[in-house]
Amino acid sequence: MVKKKLPEIRWAQSAETSLRKAYQHIKETSVVNAENVKKTIIGMIDKLPENPQRYAVDKFKRNNPGNYRAFEKYNYRIAYKHTDKEIHILRIRHVRQEPLEY
Repeated sequence: MVKKKLPEIRWAQSAETSLRKAYQHIKETSVVNAENVKKTIIGMIDKLPENPQRYAVDKFKRNNPGNYRAFEKYNYRIAYKHTDKEIHILRIRHVRQEPLEY
């Protein structure tokens, strides 16, 4: 039996920067909470290749063909695009920020 190759995770530079800034912001109050938020979000992203359609279609993507999806955790919204070969982490934003339509 041939195993299907799982898609690779790729990060947009802006998403990496956003997660790093969120970590630094939370760390000012609690190192433990900052580590927990970072570890949990990365853990959820790392599971995406197993089921890229796990989360809802991104309601802020105009003309979304269904492969732009998003989820929220700890008041952060993680948006990604998936194909058969790749899962691209597009952005990580705090939910209090104005959503960007794209």
